[in-house]
Amino acid sequence: MANIVNDMLNIISAFASNDAWEMSEALKSDAAWVMGALVTLLGGAFFVAIYKRIPWAERNFESTIMVSTYLLIGAIIFVEVFRRFVLNVQAPWSTTLPPFLFLIMTWFGCAYNVKLRTHLAFAEFRANMPRALQFTCLTLDFVLWLGFSWVVITTSTQVAANSAANFQILLGTDNILQWWFLISVPLAFVLIAARAMENYIDDIKNLRSGEPLIKAVAIGEG
Repeated sequence: MANIVNDMLNIISAFASNDAWEMSEALKSDAAWVMGALVTLLGGAFFVAIYKRIPWAERNFESTIMVSTYLLIGAIIFVEVFRRFVLNVQAPWSTTLPPFLFLIMTWFGCAYNVKLRTHLAFAEFRANMPRALQFTCLTLDFVLWLGFSWVVITTSTQVAANSAANFQILLGTDNILQWWFLISVPLAFVLIAARAMENYIDDIKNLRSGEPLIKAVAIGEG
């Protein structure tokens, strides 16, 4: 236990030093999983509080990022296809940047759909279950999302730190680092944890008030 605490302090010290190599080395210890769990829970709770105080963010934060990155990907592809086949020139980063933007769009989109309950839903099947079993399934959803978030936050932070420590450059550029994009993955999963917490709070309220626990949803609603 003492070793875990010391390793956690080393991780905090490494991040405070803002040294990518120290961060990468510190995150190789088992304490990274403990820190990942704390970030998942505390980070999720922090964003739940933000969503309550800023209604616009609660409604539009993830969808704004999704649409912005989607439009940017489309613009890059359209412009560079035109330049390549009409002008016979092409930006060297035009084939390497869109996959990273797609990474951002995908995981923030996942957070948005967790909010809408269009992932792990099975609404038609669950609607026919007894109320107690419905709540059990919703509790399982909550635990699974927190578990997924914990694993991805821990491992993707290690990947981002390793990328920063090795100064990995986005191919086709001179000074754009890959970790600038990779860090979006743990952030997106913090938001997923927050949305799972939000949903479970609503589930508890619905259970106590007698409101329906399972509601039909569709992608794009909300």
